[in-house]
Amino acid sequence: MSMDRVAWSSLYNITRGADGSRTFSKALVKRVFGFARPHRNRLIAFVLLSIVMAVLAVATPVLAGQVVDAIIAKTDAGTVIWLAVLIAMVAVAEAGLGLVTRWLSSTIGEGVILDLRTKVFDHVQKMPIAFFTRTRTGALVSRLNNDVIGAQSAFAGTLSGVVSNVVALALTLVVMLNKSWLVTVLAMILLPIFLIPARRMGSRLAELRREAAEHNATMGTQMTERFSAPGATLVKLFGRPDEESHEFAVRAGRVRDIGVRTAMLQFTFVTALTLVSALALALVYGLGGWLALGGQLAAGDVVVLALLLTRLYAPLTALSSARVEIMSALVSFERVFEILDLKPLIQQKPDAVESPRGPLSVEFDNVRFSYPSAEKVSLASLEDVSTLDTRGGEEVLHGISFRVEPGQTVALVGSSGAGKSTIAQLLSRLYDVDSGAVRFGGAGTGTGVDVRDLTFDSMRETLGMVTQDGHLFHESIAANLRLARPDASEELMWEVLRQARLEDMIRSLPDGLDTIVGERGYRLSGGERQRLTIARLLIAQPRIVILDEATAALDSTNEAAVQEALGAALEGRTAVVIAHRLSTVRAADAILVVEGGNIVERGTHTELLAAEGRYAQLYRTQFAEATAVAAEAVPEL
Repeated sequence: MSMDRVAWSSLYNITRGADGSRTFSKALVKRVFGFARPHRNRLIAFVLLSIVMAVLAVATPVLAGQVVDAIIAKTDAGTVIWLAVLIAMVAVAEAGLGLVTRWLSSTIGEGVILDLRTKVFDHVQKMPIAFFTRTRTGALVSRLNNDVIGAQSAFAGTLSGVVSNVVALALTLVVMLNKSWLVTVLAMILLPIFLIPARRMGSRLAELRREAAEHNATMGTQMTERFSAPGATLVKLFGRPDEESHEFAVRAGRVRDIGVRTAMLQFTFVTALTLVSALALALVYGLGGWLALGGQLAAGDVVVLALLLTRLYAPLTALSSARVEIMSALVSFERVFEILDLKPLIQQKPDAVESPRGPLSVEFDNVRFSYPSAEKVSLASLEDVSTLDTRGGEEVLHGISFRVEPGQTVALVGSSGAGKSTIAQLLSRLYDVDSGAVRFGGAGTGTGVDVRDLTFDSMRETLGMVTQDGHLFHESIAANLRLARPDASEELMWEVLRQARLEDMIRSLPDGLDTIVGERGYRLSGGERQRLTIARLLIAQPRIVILDEATAALDSTNEAAVQEALGAALEGRTAVVIAHRLSTVRAADAILVVEGGNIVERGTHTELLAAEGRYAQLYRTQFAEATAVAAEAVPEL
């Protein structure tokens, strides 16, 4: 390795060492090596081959020195040719071993990335909804990308690098001291001139790199938010494009300035260290040549010392920054483990059972519930805050009890924040109750089965839900439908689209079922998007349906089309419907009025109007509002 490459390598490693002063527990280190266990055979082979390559790297300068001595001694040509052949064989061996070690390095490193990423991805999927409502998506994705890749370096490079560099350093020192202890000691004295600037310069470059990363992260967040469909709409309606552009340009300009300054610092650093290497070589050739002329050193030994000089500096500088590399890798592992150590609040029991067969009833039995505090479901680093919110733990449902018989529809109505959506989330087991139980049961089966005793697969097959936002993935219509049923045939998809009143519209599209719906389905209208989520519900064929404000954001025309589709979705199924517009739930078998986390009234539409209670008040208020709107729409004569 040339001295300028040593300089660049040393600068890179030291620059990364922002966390080099940290200490880590033995438990963390032991846990890290746990990820190496599946790759231990390749890792051992990698380390052994790295040692062999270190030996070969020292052999080449020694053979070169022997060639020089043979030429000066005017030995036979066969000796010189034989030594040249050996040098060539060493070079071929180094190249071959280099390919093998590179393959081992990449397979180990990529294997660790695969293990970490899949483990974190699978773990995150098990987290409760509260985790996702609090977490910055970008910060979470960063853990799956940047930190996982940072952790990879511990196995792919650092570990073998430490071993091979120790061997190379030991062999180089032995050979150099054997040739000339004086030249070796004087060469070692120049080492501090090599390392001290690297430490100081590396610290400054690390600060610049952190500042640039912060600006880039801010620009990335700004672009992510502004370039999404809802974000772009918001900026066009209420934003200030000129100010947005100026703010972005200021940050981009600062990144440019940092880039220029960083480039100049790096060039100055490498130039200075290249000068040091030239001085070191001058010392070797000058002092070594003087000793050779005095008969105290062979001419070939001067060549050996000069060639081994970089073999001495390279491992020394690498080992001096090895701790920095290890600490950086451990920081990445620690950040990944933070995610893995968050325990999912919703877990499947080892002895979980399947849902009862046939039509199902739904029962809430004296259910009490409080939303979990932030410390149970989140991390401050994922929320971009210094400390987590300490609020939470206040009870929001107070002894909720009701029963929905198989095939019946029960509607939940009430003020915003009364607890209706919370009831739906407990029914779908997005959260677990604090006390009481939510049960599924067959007709005439009595108590039923607690949803906490059901398998996750059984829950997904049993229950389907349509929410107010009608979320779709940036994929094709077919892919969004098959999310609920991967084996769905094209005929089945067209059938559910017909039931959802979407068949004609989808057939009119050039790509039909292969049409990409856009981010969150924004290429479709609100009514089309909502009907597609209903089609997705229909293709899943659940026995229990939850409709959470499924028509709240629609106009009257789209609402009528969606209500038609909902009629097909609810037919023959047990349903819990949350509605803001009371006109949509008049035909429900029972209506529950929820206020302040309690059921304050229950009955049919007619019974509740006759009772002159909270439901009648809500209904008359909505009727009066609707009448006023209709009156305003009539033009004056």
